[in-house]
Amino acid sequence: MIPPLIVDGAQGEGGGQILRTALGLGTALGRPVRVVNVRAARPRPGLRPQHLAAVRALAAVSAGRLDGDRLGSTDVTLVPGALQGGRWHIDVGAEQGSAGAVTLVFHALLPALLLAPGPSSLTFVGGTHVPWSPPVHHVQEVFLPLLARVGVRAAMTLQRLGWYPAGGGIAEVQVAPGRPEHGLRLDPGDAACRVPLRGLSLVSHLPAAIAERQRARARARLDAAGIRAEIALACDTAAAGPGSFVWLVRPGLAGFSALGRRGLPAERVADMAVEACLAWHASGAMLDEHVADQLVPVLALSPEASRFTCPRVSPHLRTVARVVEQLTRARVVLDDGPPAQVEVLPAPLAPASARSP
Repeated sequence: MIPPLIVDGAQGEGGGQILRTALGLGTALGRPVRVVNVRAARPRPGLRPQHLAAVRALAAVSAGRLDGDRLGSTDVTLVPGALQGGRWHIDVGAEQGSAGAVTLVFHALLPALLLAPGPSSLTFVGGTHVPWSPPVHHVQEVFLPLLARVGVRAAMTLQRLGWYPAGGGIAEVQVAPGRPEHGLRLDPGDAACRVPLRGLSLVSHLPAAIAERQRARARARLDAAGIRAEIALACDTAAAGPGSFVWLVRPGLAGFSALGRRGLPAERVADMAVEACLAWHASGAMLDEHVADQLVPVLALSPEASRFTCPRVSPHLRTVARVVEQLTRARVVLDDGPPAQVEVLPAPLAPASARSP
């Protein structure tokens, strides 16, 4: 058996993305991986419920063998078997009933699902809109449309909202097998790069006036900056608990969100989303900061180079780039800019004499 590749979970920003990227790519490529010092830089190191859900899901889709898959573990090894498509049900955070982020688990699984021999259909249960993770809207309207440009066929449908801490949200995902066919290259002159900004102000189990205040504040601030946006209102009654959300998006390029919480005025929720959007607009970057690091592990599987810009090289992006280089033979070149430039160069083709017949 090939000895596991050891990845240090304390490197760079030292968070859960190292675990998800390393085990996700290792599973996709059939490479045993051991992650040590898992989440060493976090106040509560080791596996939390959503990380446990991710590593167990990776083992399931590859008929793999896990060691260290328990809450609090700081040393995890996954030896993947044969990848398989099929139907999967993944309860994120079921171990403690938390609202673990379904989108982060999906990001970990996607490389393996793309290299599986058949299509995959997944039901995620957990947090669809929770702090410190991309909301389902970001996957639907930014991440997956960008991957569609390189030939990836995947879709996510929001069936029920799941806020922190109640969770209980449901997202359905379909993934067709197949590596990215092309590199991602965005020209500012493309029609897709001139799409108008639009948005959503949403509440569940809260007065509609909160959504209206969020929208009014977002509109006023964007108007003052000379940016027009159509912002829809929505009131949801199916979520497990109360919550509010502001979402601004240039579809297929960048998305910005903010979540309400007790004691936070509706206007401040809107401010947070608008300020992130205005900072991106001022940077001159093509893509938002967060989608940049989400794309790199998938683009590393492409036969062609990818190039794009984002507002800055975040610690998250720098860390993901180093892990991707350790797991694959691709190179990730980062230029601080501004705006920051990201180049993902495919692994060099092996000489003909070294390839399988």
